[in-house]
Amino acid sequence: MFAWRRTAVRKRVVVNLPDKAFNGVLWAQRGPLLVLRDVQLLEAGRAPQPVDGEVVIERARVEFTQVLAGAGGGG
Repeated sequence: MFAWRRTAVRKRVVVNLPDKAFNGVLWAQRGPLLVLRDVQLLEAGRAPQPVDGEVVIERARVEFTQVLAGAGGGG
C-alpha cells in the first residue's frame, strides 16, 4: 500500500470517476476496493445527493482522489 493511501484513510476525500464523484470519508481499503462512509453523490448540474450506507468503489474505476485539507474522519 502506498503511503498516501495510508494517510488518506479516515479522512474526507472526493473520489472522481469518469461520470460522477463521491465526497465521503475513506473508511477502508479492501484489496481493489475503496469503502466510503458519510457520502454525497456529486454529478454535474445537480445538487449533492446524500447516499445511505457505505459506498464501495473499484479502484480501477477511479480517475483521481482528492484528500480535503483539514477534513477529519466521521463515523
